[in-house]
Amino acid sequence: MTRAGVGAGTGARITVAAGDAPAAPVRLPRRRGIELSLIVLAVLLSVYGYCAVGLARNGTVPPGAAGYGAGLGVLALLAHTAVRLRAPYADPLLLPIGVLLNGIGLVLIYRLDLETPGDRGAPTQLVWSTLGVTFFILVVAALRDHRVLQRYAYVCVVAALALLTLPILFPAVNGARIWIRIAGFSIQPGEFAKVLLAVFFAAYLAANRTALAYAGRRFWCVQLPTGRVLGPIVAIWLLSVGVLVLERDLGTSLLFFGLFVVMLYVATGRTGWIAVGLLLASLGAVAVGRLEPHVHGRIEDWLHPFASIEAGLGPNQLAQSLFSFAAGGTFGTGLGLGHSHLIGFAVKSDFILATAGEELGLAGLSALFLLYGLLVERGFRTGLALRDPFGRLLAVGLASIVALQVFVIAGGVTGLIPLTGMAMPFLAQGGSSVVTNWAIVALLIRLSDSARRQYDDGKAAP
Repeated sequence: MTRAGVGAGTGARITVAAGDAPAAPVRLPRRRGIELSLIVLAVLLSVYGYCAVGLARNGTVPPGAAGYGAGLGVLALLAHTAVRLRAPYADPLLLPIGVLLNGIGLVLIYRLDLETPGDRGAPTQLVWSTLGVTFFILVVAALRDHRVLQRYAYVCVVAALALLTLPILFPAVNGARIWIRIAGFSIQPGEFAKVLLAVFFAAYLAANRTALAYAGRRFWCVQLPTGRVLGPIVAIWLLSVGVLVLERDLGTSLLFFGLFVVMLYVATGRTGWIAVGLLLASLGAVAVGRLEPHVHGRIEDWLHPFASIEAGLGPNQLAQSLFSFAAGGTFGTGLGLGHSHLIGFAVKSDFILATAGEELGLAGLSALFLLYGLLVERGFRTGLALRDPFGRLLAVGLASIVALQVFVIAGGVTGLIPLTGMAMPFLAQGGSSVVTNWAIVALLIRLSDSARRQYDDGKAAP
């Protein structure tokens, strides 16, 4: 384009080149159709597993198959609707993975109910799953910005400490004080405390990451922070050891301290913190393992899983679990055709992975681990995409909770590490666990929506 004009006494002609037209805003695909397709597939796979159990045990499709499929499908559809309306840019894999894992867990519990007619856990677990999905919908609908949680960091840590200390006032269950039981109703407060602690850790580390990474003196391979900043770290370590001593729960202690060390490494980028964390955790575990009889007994069972057989007392739970995995082979015995119920009272909770290993085999077990791995990977991917430090740390922390819990439980039932008594996410029987896991998925949904939404404002390209 040319524009003629007269300069000051020069009569010069001014030529202005037109700039390029502004680029059209980039609109990212929302991918809700992909999510809905995967949810339908997850529900169909779960219903297929439910029918396979009935066909294997009785030769007929279970009479409640239609109701089970309808119930799971309605819950999944309601959750999908909430995501479509309130978090349209969320990761399309998170919700289908949660639905599939929850559905498989209901199938495995129903299968074990056939061995214990007087103790049916599947109907109760379906009720808890309904509460979990309801809580999922409330979190997705009410929490519009994850950064709001940063304001309540110290409220979260106080609530978490209260939840952790409450079980100490109640009688021990199976040797550990991690339950609150009143009038036949029981909850596990530590399940809720882990999410609250993840929020606190993310807020604290986001505010102090520079001091943790660079301030203070360098000792060996670690850049030590100042005492004012290091104090809360030592306090968290002492808290984890205190939980181990007072509640006799090795799993909760490992989970909390492992979560903090992972988030500390992500916040500072200092690998030395991992070495320090492993050293402190090892010292605490060895000391308590020698002094606390319940923890010491679990370590002895881990070191000598077949000692009870050699003593003529029959196999203990860990030995039965190992036998179940061995009997499953590569492709398993088939749903409903295993004998993992011989493990005993914790077969639907702590040892439910042994049922999956025996009846689905190494192939099915690997598929389950891949689902968990994919869930963790999407959480880490969300953390990498977010720009604010709090959101990044919270996404990594929530994904790390799932990763650490799967490792601790799978390692315990396979003999890799001592048994811990924790619940496998979504699979194991337990209301507190399934509600908490749905809360974790809801927060990851919100975080992933924020991560992709920031690239869809017409100002930044993907």
